[in-house]
Amino acid sequence: MRAIAVDDEPLALEVVRTLASKVPYLELAASFTDAFQALEYLQKEPVDLIFLDIKMPDITGLEFVASLQKKPLVIFTTAYSEHAVTSFELDAIDYLLKPFSLARFVKACNKAQELYLLRSGADLAKDYVFLKTGYEQVKVHFNEILYLEAAGNYVTFVLEDKKLLTRMTISEASDMMPTDKFVRVHRSYIVAKDRIDKIERHQVCIKGNEVPVGASYMQQLQV
Repeated sequence: MRAIAVDDEPLALEVVRTLASKVPYLELAASFTDAFQALEYLQKEPVDLIFLDIKMPDITGLEFVASLQKKPLVIFTTAYSEHAVTSFELDAIDYLLKPFSLARFVKACNKAQELYLLRSGADLAKDYVFLKTGYEQVKVHFNEILYLEAAGNYVTFVLEDKKLLTRMTISEASDMMPTDKFVRVHRSYIVAKDRIDKIERHQVCIKGNEVPVGASYMQQLQV
């Protein structure tokens, strides 16, 4: 997807540029601190997605979107939450409240990509996720994952043949995983449903690995 970012704060634009560079299917073609320059750019260049601040001088992000005859997909970025309802009335894809994490940013981009692919008639059968490990983005298919284990602000993705450590919280990881394939069984663990070999009173067994199950999560496993 070809995207632009519009925000009157240069530091906010830098955040979007940095996060966008980590999303493989996203090209951030341009960024603007001046909304009217962005409008001029949109008249000349094809754009699929806009990351748009709401509170800007001269014209708000909401007014910006309302002025467009041909509307790209829009993800609002703002430090204020009071315009959330209005933004969705304008068919915004998502509403990112600053400061937002990489995982939350990727989740919004994934939603935009799904709608973009739907509009273009492309196949939506996405069966993978990209994980940042060190300086690399590693493509991991969901059917490779046995379980996820969290420790503070890091999550280890345990695969059959290796482990991948990435910086995110367990809640952020949970947002990235399809709910039909994965279930959270503990405050620090998420497991692949079809990889569970045995369910016991306080744990599940997956390929010889014993994963604890928290009491408040028992019902999700129908124990």
